[in-house]
Amino acid sequence: MKKTGSLLVVIVMGLLLGSCAGINYLTVETREPAELALPSQVLSLVLVNNVVQQPDNIGHETTLVGKSSSERTKASADSIAIYYMEALTQFLNEEDYFQNVLFYPDPLRSDSDFFQERPLTPAQMDQIKKETDADAVVSLDKLILQTTRQDMFRQQGYTYSGMTGKIHSIIRVYMPTMQGKIPALQYYDSLRWEGFDIQDKRAYAEVILPSREEAMKELAVRAAEKMTKVFAPYWEMQERWYYTLPHTLMREGEVYAKGADWMKAIEKWEAFYQARSNKKEKAKAANNIALAWEMMGDMTKALEWAELAHDFFTASTAPNSLDRKRSLLYKNELQRRANVSSGLNMEGL
Repeated sequence: MKKTGSLLVVIVMGLLLGSCAGINYLTVETREPAELALPSQVLSLVLVNNVVQQPDNIGHETTLVGKSSSERTKASADSIAIYYMEALTQFLNEEDYFQNVLFYPDPLRSDSDFFQERPLTPAQMDQIKKETDADAVVSLDKLILQTTRQDMFRQQGYTYSGMTGKIHSIIRVYMPTMQGKIPALQYYDSLRWEGFDIQDKRAYAEVILPSREEAMKELAVRAAEKMTKVFAPYWEMQERWYYTLPHTLMREGEVYAKGADWMKAIEKWEAFYQARSNKKEKAKAANNIALAWEMMGDMTKALEWAELAHDFFTASTAPNSLDRKRSLLYKNELQRRANVSSGLNMEGL
């Protein structure tokens, strides 16, 4: 059974990336939950194309050199919807979260009414689930693409232009367990390119403007990548830090931290914390202990120590102190991570 929440929600990616003013920085990777919490019994998905191909003469404009108004142009969106859903299928399979994710090869729409959405009927959903043995159907129900090109100047017979591409999609998740509630996931995004419009392959330039068809494919892949995070947990890079002080216990704790021996680091830092009366020094030690517990995946203890650190920084520093602001951000992040950790554990039930 692949659909589980990993207990190792933090891993150290690089230690001692930089240090300044008694602070050592490290990069960690945190486990973030899927944005859409599907029921735990949904172990397999089938992705379907349920849109009408966008007509070539809709959504594309060009403003020529020296002109103030744009004019319509044509571009083919042929297979872009398939490209989108095949990419999403591949990305979800690479996450290895669901037991199986497959792409349904046959388009579901045979009409020509591009602007009209036609969500799946219960009969269609049941038929697709029966054919594929999937637990839920993920359907692309709307896909609108736009490209707007502004020609700036011509050089050696080639036009230098800027182009903006936009994408709007609606994806719905169909499953019997939702009791008539169908999640509709709207996605908007845009990309911009600049370069020479060189399509004949007879000239070279460092920056070449993609064709409109290439731009739409790039938008589709980007959309698929972003939508992957909606359905599957993912890893995200974050920065952490710990304080250094010219004291034997703090230095010994630092040595253990560099070796990722976080329990021994806690022993040294906690001994320093108990022995000191200076509130700012206690705050720094408490921050380090919070980090160590986070590295070991105990969000409850990490948050307790982060709250202590922030309380001591509040009592010992000015309101605009960087240490105070940093400790508040860390405390809030650990609170969020504690909530995320609970959600991940529930996903694995």
